[in-house]
This record gives sequence, C-alpha cells and structure tokens, in this order.
Amino acid sequence: MKARTLYHDLLDHDGPYQDDIDRWLGQATAPGYLERLRTAAVHSGWWADEECDGPALLEELYALGRVADLLLLDPRGSLGPVSARLRLFTALGMTPFDGAGPFDPFLHEIVEVEQAADPQAPIEVLEVRHPGLMLGELLFGRAGVRVRAGAAHAERGVADRFPLYWTFRRADRPTRDLSQGWGGNSQWSTDFRLDYRTPGGDHLNVAGNGSVDGRPELGHYKDLGPEERLLTSAERRELLRHRCLLRTPRAAADLTASPGWEDDLFPYEWRLPAGEA
Repeated sequence: MKARTLYHDLLDHDGPYQDDIDRWLGQATAPGYLERLRTAAVHSGWWADEECDGPALLEELYALGRVADLLLLDPRGSLGPVSARLRLFTALGMTPFDGAGPFDPFLHEIVEVEQAADPQAPIEVLEVRHPGLMLGELLFGRAGVRVRAGAAHAERGVADRFPLYWTFRRADRPTRDLSQGWGGNSQWSTDFRLDYRTPGGDHLNVAGNGSVDGRPELGHYKDLGPEERLLTSAERRELLRHRCLLRTPRAAADLTASPGWEDDLFPYEWRLPAGEA
C-alpha cells in the first residue's frame, strides 16, 4: 500500500482525515510494509543494496514525507488530543520528539525568528510548533520551532523565509525539492533525504538522491554551479545542515543580479568534507 495513495485521498477531503488515515493504515500495517520501513531505520547502506530495492524505499519515504507536509498545513487534521500526523506516523513505528532543549539543526526547523537585540546572541528555542519524528536512527521530520537569535546567527526574514530545500510544502515559506517541475507520475520518483544520528555521529544526506558518491565535498569548487560558487564554504555548509540559509549571503548583490537564483542552487547531492559531522 503506497503512501502516494493516502496523499491523494487526503487531498480529496477537507479533514479531519480520520477515516482516510484509518483505512490506509488498515492496509499498510499488514505484514511486509512495516518491516520494509524498518529497513531504513539503521544507517547500514541499505539504499545501495539491490536486494533491499533501495530506490523504491527512498521513493516511498518521500511519499510519506509529502503526507507529513500536507498534514502540517491544515489544523483540521486534529484527531482529538493527538494530531493526525502523530497518529499516522507512530502507527508506522516512528517516535515523536518534542524538540525542546538547545537548538540543533539536525532536529530543529526554524519556522519563526524573534530577533535578539544582541547580534551575537545564540539561537535559542522559544516554542515548539510541531514535534519531530525519528524512525530509529533516521530523521524523518524535524521539529518546527520558534527561536530567538542575534542577527549574526539567524536573521528574521531569512532563516524563517528563505526557500526550504528537500521540502515539498510549507504554509508560510517557499520550498524546493526535486519533484517540482515534473509530471504527475515522474514527480513520485523523488528520493527522500537520509539523515542519520548514530552513536558514531551524524550522517547528512547520505544517499544524495540515489548516488552513493554524490557531488563534491563542500570545501571544494569542483562541479559547483555559478550561483553555488558565490556562496561561501560556510554558507554552503549552512544550507546543507539547515536546509536553508540563515543569513543574507555575503555575495547578495551579485546573486540578486540573477533573479530566481535560489532555483539554480542544487544542493541535493552535497556532502560535508570527510570527517566533518
């Protein structure tokens, strides 16, 4: 039972979605589906294992991510005290986390910035807007948070409004992912971004849209596009870690001379330099 089916069912109704979710779960939780999802829960290289059919699982995780994005858009998805999103994904074996604690770009997606008077004030979580989700070691969805920060660390209007990459939809900001611009069937061949938190450290974007080797490490210029070259090495790392920029880029004047330059960034196969978590 594919998550794409559930996504279209939810689009066809106004909520609260309980019947659609329960009907889909009744089929998805049959033997096989949950076991297949658990394959992705461990940083094991499964995405490159032909016996695991990694490409198909990456696409199914992407479809589930679209469902999660859709349920974040509509408060009518509430099913009593537990949201439709949590009801669905905990039934699929995921563990929610509340996102409280020190700010961590692995766990937190900035949805609103309160600008601190001190430009050097670090990013501080003020409020959790929605919980995050883990599937074992795999990050399925970050917790949405409102933060306070000095402009040297996160700018209001940038950190909470710059396009969010590896993301299909958000209510209050532009998004970019590799499905956009493709037809009704082709768009569902998009891969889910794989970020793992393991005892040995964090591993970001390990599959790189299906490529084992990926594009160059971010400390180098090789194969970077012209707009990507205008970002500093630190800004490219920031975009990979946070899935967006947090501050006005240093080369803003040169970049804005190319309207729509954000669409020309292609971070989907980026890697951090070797040994850098």
